[in-house]
Amino acid sequence: MGTSIDYQKVMTEVVYINLPGPAEPEPGMSGGELLHGFLAELHDTPDPAINVFVNELCLRWNVHFRQQP
Repeated sequence: MGTSIDYQKVMTEVVYINLPGPAEPEPGMSGGELLHGFLAELHDTPDPAINVFVNELCLRWNVHFRQQP
C-alpha cells in the first residue's frame, strides 16, 4: 500500500478578471491578456451548467470576476 500524499496549498495569490474583458485578441497582447479575455468570455456564456463549472474552477484557483463600473 502506497503512502498518502500531503497536499499543501502554496499559491495564495488572488487573480481578478475585470469584466467586460477584451472581445477579440489583438496583435501584441500578452499571455495574461489573452487568458483574461478567454476567462471573461467563458464567464459570459449563456449555458448555466458551463457557467457553474467555470465559477467552481476559478474559485479553486483564486480567480475572481469583478464588474467594472
